[in-house]
Amino acid sequence: MTALEIIRMLAKEFDSVDDAALKAMLVLTRPLVSKKRFGKLYPQALALLTAHRLKLSGYGESSFGTAGDTLRVASYSEGETSVSFSSGQTGVQADSELTLTSYGLEYLALRRKVIIPIRSGGEY
Repeated sequence: MTALEIIRMLAKEFDSVDDAALKAMLVLTRPLVSKKRFGKLYPQALALLTAHRLKLSGYGESSFGTAGDTLRVASYSEGETSVSFSSGQTGVQADSELTLTSYGLEYLALRRKVIIPIRSGGEY
């Protein structure tokens, strides 16, 4: 199954986006995903990261939610009015943007399965 077919199957919100635009975003995303590291899961990883980037670029239907939906009110006060927002971004700075969409979260989960961080030999 190709990355384009996976996007069409997993990300129905991009049904209105034509194949040319999807292929262009796949080309832009391809250098960011390691074929060697993901192996047979490469097309799925490429599709998920591409869908994430499409979502952040404003493609897709808003009925599925927007990237802005991840920024929610975390707390509020009534007296002297105080409001704070949850950024939805947690974890490593480089990965925090990936937590903004469901596609990014799925990509992170897939990456954790195939890419193991370096550990010191003295750690237990």
